[in-house]
Amino acid sequence: MHLTFKNDISLIKALKKGNPEAYSCLVDAYHNKLCIYAFGLTNDNSLAEDIVQNVYMNVWRKRLRLKDEFSVKNYLYKSVYNEFIDQYRKRKSVMSLEKEYIDALHTIIEKEDENSLDKLITLVNKEIENLPPKCKQTFMLSKKEGLTNIEIAEYLNISIKSVEAHITKAFSILRKAVGNKMNGILFLLFTPQRKAVQ
Repeated sequence: MHLTFKNDISLIKALKKGNPEAYSCLVDAYHNKLCIYAFGLTNDNSLAEDIVQNVYMNVWRKRLRLKDEFSVKNYLYKSVYNEFIDQYRKRKSVMSLEKEYIDALHTIIEKEDENSLDKLITLVNKEIENLPPKCKQTFMLSKKEGLTNIEIAEYLNISIKSVEAHITKAFSILRKAVGNKMNGILFLLFTPQRKAVQ
């Protein structure tokens, strides 16, 4: 927190008074973290920037409605998430996000401290990189490329049971690393999409 504002309460009070320094403090403290988080959701730098910019504009416009005592960090992360959902629905109205991922994401946002999301994402990325080669390849085709188990089996010329075994092993390793937050983190890393294998 900026030296002028010793805690969230003093920052919010200053925001409600229209103090531009409070707004600058809010941007300085969270902009980069929110952009990283938004990029994890969108996998699109310009869209991530737009989402964060919209959140900051909304905070300023609605500053008089802010409660005096609440977590600024949680509020900003939730606002970015909500803005992402709005953008996602506009762009991908035919597609629906899996409820378990949305629920898991809310859990993470509610309970984690400021740096935990970055740490969890880094940890999951590291665990994925350390997976056995075939296991990693199968997992990435499933999660990143959005292929079905049958498509993966055909692409890698292996049995469907082998595909299932590799994916189960990958999930087991990742679950040991991050526990019940795994679905939410995987959602951040791999927004549901469909891509054809070249």
